[in-house]
Amino acid sequence: MAVIIGIDPGSRVLGFGVISEGTGKLHHIDHGVVDVSKQTLFSTRIKLIGQELGFILDRYNPEFLVLEKIFMGKNVDSAFKLGHARGVCLYEAARRAIPVYEYEARVVKKGITGNGAATKDQVRLLVLALLGITSDQALDATDALSMAVHHSRMKDARAQFVRLKIDPPADLGEAL
Repeated sequence: MAVIIGIDPGSRVLGFGVISEGTGKLHHIDHGVVDVSKQTLFSTRIKLIGQELGFILDRYNPEFLVLEKIFMGKNVDSAFKLGHARGVCLYEAARRAIPVYEYEARVVKKGITGNGAATKDQVRLLVLALLGITSDQALDATDALSMAVHHSRMKDARAQFVRLKIDPPADLGEAL
């Protein structure tokens, strides 16, 4: 059984979702958020994100870590802070030799719902149903679960391209 952790990085709230796959089925293991929004210093938030993510990675020992690719919006400062949070995720994964993949949010939305312009709520509802989760959940956590589910679906196709020595399309995820 392969364990996959999806991460929705943020400098105030980081979502995580852990699944396993085996015998053609996906199994929900855990999900949640690391909320450091009460900390005023950015450096303290980044440190706490690293510590908490480290605990989560050590607990579940995933074979893959999947990150959402940065979308450059209008606020450059927010994009830089998000980049720092992603850097912490990359560092913690690298310390444990966990391969990291990234996907664009629209690609994940399309892979989960069939529509790259789907709303976060549509993705959330479908992911919860796919994994048999009956309670309402935070969007950061379900975004992370959707990253893990999408990677599970794409990694076999990606492996076939690699076996055939063909560069896989970016939609199949980029190894970092």
